[in-house]
Amino acid sequence: MSGGEDLRLPCPVVPVSDPEEEGFDCYILVCENLEWDNSTWNFLKKTLKKTAEVDKAVYNETLLFPLCEKNKSLVHAPTGPVNRDYDDVRRYYDAAVNGIKRALKAGSESPILVTIPGETFTNAWSVSLLGALHQLYVPLELREARPDKKQKVKQLGVVVLNDSCNLEYVKAIDSGRYVCRDIGGSDPERMAAPRVEEYLRELFKDPKSPVKVTVIKDVKEFETKYPLYAAVNRCSRAIDRHAGRIIDLEYVPEGPIEETVLLVGKGVTYDTGGADVKAGGHMAGMSRDKCGAAAVAGFFQTLAKLKPKGIKVLGTMAMVRNSVGAEGYVADEIITSAAGTRVRVGNTDAEGRMAMADAIHRMKQRALNDDKVPLNKAHIVTIATLTGHAVIAMGPAYSIVIDNGPAAKMKFSPKIQEAGHDMGDPFEVSTLRREDYEFTNAKSEYADVLQCNNKPSSQTPRGHQFPAAFLIRASGLDKHGIDSTKPIRYSHFDIAGSSGGFPFVPTGAPVVAMVSHFLKDHC
Repeated sequence: MSGGEDLRLPCPVVPVSDPEEEGFDCYILVCENLEWDNSTWNFLKKTLKKTAEVDKAVYNETLLFPLCEKNKSLVHAPTGPVNRDYDDVRRYYDAAVNGIKRALKAGSESPILVTIPGETFTNAWSVSLLGALHQLYVPLELREARPDKKQKVKQLGVVVLNDSCNLEYVKAIDSGRYVCRDIGGSDPERMAAPRVEEYLRELFKDPKSPVKVTVIKDVKEFETKYPLYAAVNRCSRAIDRHAGRIIDLEYVPEGPIEETVLLVGKGVTYDTGGADVKAGGHMAGMSRDKCGAAAVAGFFQTLAKLKPKGIKVLGTMAMVRNSVGAEGYVADEIITSAAGTRVRVGNTDAEGRMAMADAIHRMKQRALNDDKVPLNKAHIVTIATLTGHAVIAMGPAYSIVIDNGPAAKMKFSPKIQEAGHDMGDPFEVSTLRREDYEFTNAKSEYADVLQCNNKPSSQTPRGHQFPAAFLIRASGLDKHGIDSTKPIRYSHFDIAGSSGGFPFVPTGAPVVAMVSHFLKDHC
């Protein structure tokens, strides 16, 4: 990894106000139509309108034009329609992605992104920039193997139209997505648990960093404090390069603290399925099962950049490899969680909920014992690529949010959904029902709860909902519902669909939505 100069951005991103700015070779124009008026940038429309007289594709295809008088080229990346029932701000994101692709294909080394928003979407400028930065990301392994390819362009110029265009804020968000992609997208050896620890210690090594990193790797401590996690780690712990890590991150702001967010991320560095092995070619892509923990790390990177006031954030990344072998945990085992819940294992391929449940219990205890922040100002959130059912239920582009009673009472789900919708990082809302809790009932007196049935989630009714009920029960959060004298807000994000398809670059979801909801008002 590079040292202090690594800003966790795909390239230098600089503001531009003058079309004659030296050092740039291409304009990338992102807009809804050509009916806008901006005295500085109106010249970009001249060629486009003239060409449109003979080629209507100008209005709906991403095309490149020479601007001989400027000694530059112009890529016009139209958003397409934005006024239909189903259009959202991702039209700008996609247009910017297409614009960058076309500029790179033409050989551009220093493009300028010119986004002219219409009135439809408040955050169109920001989302357009996030799209451009997404396309400029270079995977960690490639940056390390071929340093000459660590950047796709020398620099990206960004036209900042007015004070509402907060370049530093968007750069901070993308810096978090960058970290999320590095950890979530890298292969199972490059981002095995010990190397995730190395990456984060390097990332936050500056003594002035507001993010504190602590790591647990002792097997005996796992067995005592994280027994469900320890069961998953049992098979891989003998292989040093695969041995698990519980990585804790902490951000404490200067001044008074108004609220606490407690994050737990699933960090399964590779999921073989364990004894319930993923047969028939279903194992490929399982290095992406750590994207939940990666999102936690990314969120902390953005915290380090923005340094928001009034909000404390605690994070746990449950990094573990679900290996298969003689030491592996198996179905039928009964393991008592840190909260004292007796759990019968039903399927070793449901390892993510095992890895997170004890960490949730620990977060619960930290919320209960915090004498500075009222319990009603604490919110526990789990983030995980947890179920295939999430993809079947909501499709491959959407995170799912599920609230417990206290979180639902303050209408958290629709709030995070709105934040994500406005910033192009969409959520769908799902609901916990009595059937989900009933499903996790142990079928005999041997245990308290059942971890899973014997089928994949994709073949199980309510396959993405009942795992949230399991997490609540196994962690003891069921004793802190709306009927409790000490209710605790808890929400679960299933990002199995939204994290991105293998082997392509991860999306970085849901970092953008989380920053928009939790941090924007604190910056």
